[in-house]
Amino acid sequence: MLISTSRKPSQKTRKFCKNLSHAFDFDYTNRGKSSIRDLLVKSKELGRNGLLLIYEIKGNPSKMTFISSIGEEELALLISAETCNERLHIKPKDLKIRNDFSGLSPLCDVLGFEVDNKSKLSSNYLHFRSADNGNEEGLYNLPIAIIDFYNKFGDKIDLRINVKKIVVD
Repeated sequence: MLISTSRKPSQKTRKFCKNLSHAFDFDYTNRGKSSIRDLLVKSKELGRNGLLLIYEIKGNPSKMTFISSIGEEELALLISAETCNERLHIKPKDLKIRNDFSGLSPLCDVLGFEVDNKSKLSSNYLHFRSADNGNEEGLYNLPIAIIDFYNKFGDKIDLRINVKKIVVD
């Protein structure tokens, strides 16, 4: 998958995209004046299937939109994000997902990583979990789910995605 941004991203959004590209082993490119079609062509040239666009509000990542290789929107997540300023130490080839929040199952499919809810994962995984804030969906703009990242040493890293809403097409 190729990761890109809205037209004029903030430094925080660019940092978030770079964090995701390192964690998932996706390619990242600055968008500039490129259209979505141009980005899809570049994705295909790089041997990737699809596109992940990161949009922002007031300089902060606010939406992740997954677009298939034929240009159809597959999934959108309204988010807030926390970035990481240090090396992630994640091995993308061995990355697995622990999904304890069924609403994020479509994201598991789009990302294409192995979901392992049976064994006790100790390192190199993403943990999809409920936000546990007593929040009904959309109430007070609080997250409904959280995606935590764990590195190859089993340490939870600072990179985190707070999911506020899930839109599946």
